[in-house]
Amino acid sequence: MTEIYTDMDGIRHGDRAVVLNPVLKSDRAGRARDGALEECVGLARAIDLEIAHAATVALAHTVPATLFGKGQVAQIAGIIQDMGATLVVVNHALTPVQQRNLEKDLKCKVIDRTGLILEIFGARARTREGMLQVELAALNYQKSRLVRSWTHLERQRGGFGFLGGPGESQLEIDRRLITNRIARLRDDLDQVRRTRGLQRDARQRAEHPTVALVGYTNAGKSTLFNRLTGADVLAKNMLFATLDPTMRGMKLPGAKKGGGGNSAHEIIISDTVGFISDLPTHLIEAFRATLEEVQLADIILHVRDITHPEARAQRDAVMDILADLGIGANDERLIEVQNKIDLLPKDERKFLAAYAERITEETGHVIPIDGLRPEAHGGIVGVSATTGEGIPQLLALLEKRLSARNRAYDITLSLADGAALSWLHAHGKVVARRDTKTKTHLTVELDAADYGRFTSKFGKK
Repeated sequence: MTEIYTDMDGIRHGDRAVVLNPVLKSDRAGRARDGALEECVGLARAIDLEIAHAATVALAHTVPATLFGKGQVAQIAGIIQDMGATLVVVNHALTPVQQRNLEKDLKCKVIDRTGLILEIFGARARTREGMLQVELAALNYQKSRLVRSWTHLERQRGGFGFLGGPGESQLEIDRRLITNRIARLRDDLDQVRRTRGLQRDARQRAEHPTVALVGYTNAGKSTLFNRLTGADVLAKNMLFATLDPTMRGMKLPGAKKGGGGNSAHEIIISDTVGFISDLPTHLIEAFRATLEEVQLADIILHVRDITHPEARAQRDAVMDILADLGIGANDERLIEVQNKIDLLPKDERKFLAAYAERITEETGHVIPIDGLRPEAHGGIVGVSATTGEGIPQLLALLEKRLSARNRAYDITLSLADGAALSWLHAHGKVVARRDTKTKTHLTVELDAADYGRFTSKFGKK
């Protein structure tokens, strides 16, 4: 098979890299100058690149051909030579032409932010679904970048038939092969989506609500997932430490409280891929099969690293991606989980705890506090996924929110209808009961979906 030459060729873990964070001088945002560079360095280190030099580059304006000015390109080339670097990481989206020209001028490999994230995703994917999603995103990214200066792309192969002709250039072959591969990957992911749909239907038939964990990468989702479920998902202080989604079942405390059961107390926890600012659209599209679990979840836990200096910007980045998935800031399923409170000073922890309690309990409008306003009606809870502090409060809030979906139904059964009576006790809370000679009259608190299942299974009572 003909080899496909791609922009990702030549990157090796351990390469010495120069990390550049271009910022327009007119952009006065502090994050653009400080946090963004630190984050990009963290991304580079996540695939074991050796950081030889990292700097923010102030731009008066962007240059269409190279992004950087001519003098800045020459200065960067000198740094690369002095540092012995073999790779330049630009924390900005580069056009194919800009990438080609920079590689020509700097005489080394150049990748942009999207390329770097794709490298990390490729290194982290373990399941077949994850690998399919990463490959699809990478090929969509590479397809527009087959404009390299390599001579092999300009060579032509012989034509077919007796007339001969100029044949097909290597670039056209590469593009055709990529297009065909993208089509096959999309078919495979459609099958993944159908399989997920069947699995989701099975969970719904088992009547277990789902709770999805979302949040900025390295906010502590996997650590919280392990704490809640007792799983052993990889959890490191590293950007995108885990990529493939994981699901586990668990029981909330008090499942049999008050003499009645409730299916809401047995839940499925889903740990999803971490989000990041400026996440390319085609990456979101590639992971849509996974992100459907978030869209259809009964509760969404937005896990935040409350100690991070860019906590507010990270929250906004997550909410922007959720908005792309059709999950608005006022979605009642959202609960904000402020993680890593064990790293905060005591007085600040007390303030956050009091604020979270007030927000969670109030039903009216609240006065926003800069950086702390909750994005959801579901409430706020502070936890430490590492030490377990606040976990009981989180579980109690989950139980309360799931139970809040219940309403009281008056149901009359025959005393001989033991199966229906047993079902109601197992899936709802019987708050009142009055028996006659042949009938029993019940008032049962049930989720609307559970009531629908009951009537479907046993008929209207």
